[in-house]
Amino acid sequence: MSNEYVVPKVWTMDTENGGEWASINRPEAGARYDQALPVGSHPLQLYSLATPNGQKVTIMLEELLADGVAEAEYDAHLIQIGEGEQFSSGFVAVNPNSKIPALVDQSGTAPVNVFESGAILLYLAEKFDRFLPKELAARTEVMNWLFWLQGSAPYLGGGFGHFYAYAPEKFEYPINRFAMEAKRQLDVLDKQLARHSFIAGEEYTIADIAIWPWYGNLVLGKAYDAAEFLDVERYQNVMRWAKAIEQRPAVQRGRIVNRTWGEDWEMLAERHTAADIDAVLKNRP
Repeated sequence: MSNEYVVPKVWTMDTENGGEWASINRPEAGARYDQALPVGSHPLQLYSLATPNGQKVTIMLEELLADGVAEAEYDAHLIQIGEGEQFSSGFVAVNPNSKIPALVDQSGTAPVNVFESGAILLYLAEKFDRFLPKELAARTEVMNWLFWLQGSAPYLGGGFGHFYAYAPEKFEYPINRFAMEAKRQLDVLDKQLARHSFIAGEEYTIADIAIWPWYGNLVLGKAYDAAEFLDVERYQNVMRWAKAIEQRPAVQRGRIVNRTWGEDWEMLAERHTAADIDAVLKNRP
């Protein structure tokens, strides 16, 4: 007998075989319950979790603070996506797509809601005039790679990562399909980094901040436990870049914010002052 999937005429949701996210995934958008978001004391309010997309924003905020931008002080509130907190009425009001991260800037006369991690990086770069070149050609190169990441990462996370690490069963075809694409993307980065110190040239920019949490963590063995499977050591230029970015103090600070798994020294559920991070990192081995 064949186990081939027979495609129905009209799709209906499978609530029994959807893996660990089956209890929260639905084909409808919108709020599922009423609850306001917490608000801290700083103008910038971040609602997030330390996934790669969440790390982008907390690393960016810590880089801004390290660069002397005091106005980038922020509160980082934890959103437990496994418990469906992204479907509260307060969160949906900020991000109708119910995905982390989401940012509210309360520094002006009216709050500004910013969602999609790439959009948040661009917003902060433009607001504070940091990590984004002014000259058109250099700026365009950064934007090329920022948009490359936004289009490519779903193949790594929702494609390879899902079928390799999270799917309820292992299937050869999707793992092979997305492993090939993940390796092709690593090769794209490797060839670019063979010519440049950083992703978009010789300066550290939001392109690096966007890409490192996905591909840097992957080659450093911090994503999906897949470094050996993908033979990441062959991408020597990506490895060089990933290790260099990892050593930046702001990256070490930002990557632990809104993190609720791992070692004690790399977990900080919520951040409201710099001292919150200091208290965790002082125990780092």
